[in-house]
Amino acid sequence: VFFFQAEDGIRDAQESRGLGCVQETDSDVICDFPLQKMIDTHQQHGKEGTIFLTSVDEPSRYGVVLTEENGQVKSFIEKPQDFVGNKINAGLYLFSKSVIERIKPVPTSLEREIFPQMAKEGQLQSVMLDDFWMDIGQPKDFLTGQTLYLQHMREKDPSKLATGDNIIGNVLIDPSAQVHKDALIGPDVTIGPGVVIEEGVRIKHACVLKEATIKANTWICDSIIGWQSKIGRWVRIEGITVCAQDVSVKDELFLNGCSVLPHKVVSASIRAVSYTHLRAHETGRNLVCRLLLEKKK
Repeated sequence: VFFFQAEDGIRDAQESRGLGCVQETDSDVICDFPLQKMIDTHQQHGKEGTIFLTSVDEPSRYGVVLTEENGQVKSFIEKPQDFVGNKINAGLYLFSKSVIERIKPVPTSLEREIFPQMAKEGQLQSVMLDDFWMDIGQPKDFLTGQTLYLQHMREKDPSKLATGDNIIGNVLIDPSAQVHKDALIGPDVTIGPGVVIEEGVRIKHACVLKEATIKANTWICDSIIGWQSKIGRWVRIEGITVCAQDVSVKDELFLNGCSVLPHKVVSASIRAVSYTHLRAHETGRNLVCRLLLEKKK
């Protein structure tokens, strides 16, 4: 098995000897990743490519895939305004190595350039996902995907989930994390390696990443705490707040609906960004950074 993580990963795969198939997965999706089913189906139908599809309630947010009754892909329609179907590309693909010959040594989009041609030639077969799927490219969707994954673990492998008097619902805690017995965790929480959570902390619907520290009596809900971040005592964080890597939040602050960039120190409360305060050509994220710098001055 060879793994490639690069902008030109499939072209890089061409240099590997003895490669039978090429599997690609989009990095911003979460699902059960049924790779064995994909391999079996690919070998059975004999076409050049296999693509997993999933059904969604709002297909206009995505590109819709139209298929024949037997699953052969007919065409792709990008973000249709009128309903034409609800099957979308799930971001999991398996190709015969011959597909590499289709890709020129220049920036190439599989979805916009390669797949439509393969479909036109009848060389692309679809398979429907049977289980959960989520596009996790945005913080809110990431947390929703985490909830779906934890519920999947509850159904398939509950022994991996945390248990105890201070655990509510589905919670996944790395064995190296230190969680105080008087901290209340869950539901729908993941806690990464080396995390330290002190007494009196309350966390729900959140993700705490590697080596973060949450000081005593802090509340975290609907938020993501980044690697090596340090959250002070009596802090309240909520409203899809995202703290990136190595963020320090001082004691007794309130963060609501904001994004904090890496290696920043937050010394004043930040409430949800009001876009009426944006300067020309300024994004919400830039506004947060400007407000932090102005407060430090």
